Amino acid sequence: MNNNKKSILKNSGFQSILASLLCILFGLVIGYIVLLFIQPKGANEAILTIIKNFLNYSSPSKMVKYLGNTLIKTAPLLMCALSVQFCYKVGLFNIGAAGQYVIGAGASLYCALALHLPWFVCIIAAAVCGAAYGALVGILKAYNNVNEVISGIMLNWISLYGVNMLLSTVKESSTPYTYALKSENPSALLPSFGLSDMFAKNKYVTIAIPLAIIFAIVIYIIQNKTVFGYELIATGYNKDAAKYAGMKEKKNIIITLAIGGALAAIGASFFFLTGYEQWSCTQSAVPSMGFNGIAATFLGGLNPLGTIFASYFIQHITSGGSYLDKNVYPSQISDLISAIIIYMCGFVLFFKLFLNSRVDNKKDTNANAVDTKSNEGGEKK
Repeated sequence: MNNNKKSILKNSGFQSILASLLCILFGLVIGYIVLLFIQPKGANEAILTIIKNFLNYSSPSKMVKYLGNTLIKTAPLLMCALSVQFCYKVGLFNIGAAGQYVIGAGASLYCALALHLPWFVCIIAAAVCGAAYGALVGILKAYNNVNEVISGIMLNWISLYGVNMLLSTVKESSTPYTYALKSENPSALLPSFGLSDMFAKNKYVTIAIPLAIIFAIVIYIIQNKTVFGYELIATGYNKDAAKYAGMKEKKNIIITLAIGGALAAIGASFFFLTGYEQWSCTQSAVPSMGFNGIAATFLGGLNPLGTIFASYFIQHITSGGSYLDKNVYPSQISDLISAIIIYMCGFVLFFKLFLNSRVDNKKDTNANAVDTKSNEGGEKK
């Protein structure tokens, strides 16, 4: 029984789940403490409101409908998280996922509104543009040793203002928002294939949700079951050793960041091609979706399958913050909780090392106790 318990504690998957749960707990506790500082009287209700999200509604149909709204935003978040995760496994921190997400939004919406192309062509266009943008970061890293964090952050802002200018050609005259897809080009809207009926006829629930999950499964298979994935991960561990083994380390770096860029860009197309939201051509801040993907990646234990659940949780509490009483608490409290979770995820490796050392120490103690008893038994004989 004890051996089984120890084997579970030593299991990497179990350790990742336990560490993620602890990160969530710390995030919620610290968020609750902040709520107490702001207004202690309603802190209990406020933290429950964030956790409940769509469950704040009393009507079952409204609960299902607003669950659909959370899932609509989970799909692009999951794609951004996969972008960060895929690159991180190769030793690259793709903070440029936010800019690649913007590029995907610009490419898909321009193809939909200016060129009147169907939805699947718009997604392909987003993927190609995002891959090119990610490859640019990869080229700078591979051939000039430019840190991908620096180039990624700089390109985030270039992409934002570039897309703002591009989409200004397809915006409404009286508002800063792009034309509505429903009226301008219905063929660019993602199909639902009956999924909308499952969520109280929420017309924005589309195939983006199952497609994002399929992408996560494919990424898992590539990383764990293919030679291509093995070479990429080996390059991440030690690019010099990979080069010595005959692997093309520069090519692998560029391909990795190109795939990461494509994933984030596809995530943007999954969101904006639902028609749920229009792009504002005057926004001066990079969308938070790419940065929230970092939280979902680490909370998911750097596992594509774990990232599915982590992405939903991050979006769940983010959406839950919108139900707070704005006269008392800022809705950004949910973003604070997400930020704390990111910070705590930095201690996941420390937690795993601590847990392994504790298990090993107990094992050594038990082994010494057995040896002592056996020696005592021999002396008695």
